[in-house]
Amino acid sequence: VNWSDAVAYCNKLSDRENLPHCYKGDQFVGLGCRGYRLPTEAEWEYAARAGTTGARYGDLDALAWHKGNAGSTTHPVGQKQSNPWGLYDMLGNVWEWTNDWKRDYTDATSDPLGPDSGRYRAYRGGGWFNLSDSVRAARRSHFEPSSRYDFIGFRPARTVP
Repeated sequence: VNWSDAVAYCNKLSDRENLPHCYKGDQFVGLGCRGYRLPTEAEWEYAARAGTTGARYGDLDALAWHKGNAGSTTHPVGQKQSNPWGLYDMLGNVWEWTNDWKRDYTDATSDPLGPDSGRYRAYRGGGWFNLSDSVRAARRSHFEPSSRYDFIGFRPARTVP
């Protein structure tokens, strides 16, 4: 899916639960929105780490599909070990779109929100075709939002009311 497909899905999921849309077209309403949205990069990494401090929350083969064990394809979610918070496939399998435009980390800002605009959207986590050193909580990359590949997916999020 491309980034716009992912946010359209989030809006449809919000409709299903009678929640407000977090996107007007491709424009993000803001973190105060109570509907479904894509996580920020900071939220995504926080969820992926699940209270751990290392690059991964366990043995790579036990928790992630990567180039060494995926057989060159994606796999159904939940076949590998979850992280300590019970979230599956935070690392490996498919990269995941985030809400944020790409930004360079040049300071020690805590819980940053991406810029208001840009050319590329950020995605996180590594995928089934990546070598093991790319499948980790801090791994990030970017594509134009219209990019659509079989190795990029998404994970809806919500702001806790």
